[in-house]
Amino acid sequence: MGTIDQEGPAALGLPTGPAKTARVRSMFDAIAPRYDLVNRIMTLGLDQGWRRRTVSALALAPGSVVLDLACGTGDLSRIADRQGYRTLGADLSWGMLASNASGRPLFQADASALPLADATIDGVVCGYALRNFTDLEASLAEAARVLRPGGRLAVLEVAAPAGGLLRVGHRVWFEKVVPVVGGILSDGAASRYLPRSTVYLPDEAGLRARFRQAGFATVGRHLLDGGLSQLRTATRVGRPAERSGDPVIGDR
Repeated sequence: MGTIDQEGPAALGLPTGPAKTARVRSMFDAIAPRYDLVNRIMTLGLDQGWRRRTVSALALAPGSVVLDLACGTGDLSRIADRQGYRTLGADLSWGMLASNASGRPLFQADASALPLADATIDGVVCGYALRNFTDLEASLAEAARVLRPGGRLAVLEVAAPAGGLLRVGHRVWFEKVVPVVGGILSDGAASRYLPRSTVYLPDEAGLRARFRQAGFATVGRHLLDGGLSQLRTATRVGRPAERSGDPVIGDR
């Protein structure tokens, strides 16, 4: 994995700042209609099991309110509903929200500025979006802000096997095959962006530090299927002036 503390994005011609926000939004608007199909092919169908495990990692009481951050077409929301949670979804892309068939309350927002009241969410799930956030630190801080003390965060992200034939095969598939298949089925530019976008992710120590700085404790990392993906979990620590009640969507 690359690190956003280095010049990796610039060296690969990847945008930063507002230019990244604009590119990510337009890219997901473009790929929304065939996003689910490409995901299933790209992961050979394994992503559904990974998503179920992500929601299960919340380990919250039935009826808990869960925010699906960068909800896309609503895969995690539907799984959370089946597990007895009350869900709502947020995404930067209007195209993704238009393709979302979860039937749950949805709103458009940047992850770094959520229009939700403090401490009104019990859990946050997020699938394959950390590297797409323009301001990762602010986005994690916002997730912490809207979570109640003791609230849970479960994040699914890309990873890479540690070594051996699995790592070699994964690299060929992820860096060579996926862009070609994605280009045929959906959008070529978006498919080429995907393997390069991992450079936005901090290294392991840096990512753990960002979770803790945002207000999370018991930060965990679980490699899935030998490291084909990773599940990150964390618990929101307490804060002063805690508020309670249902989430309120509006101006902050």
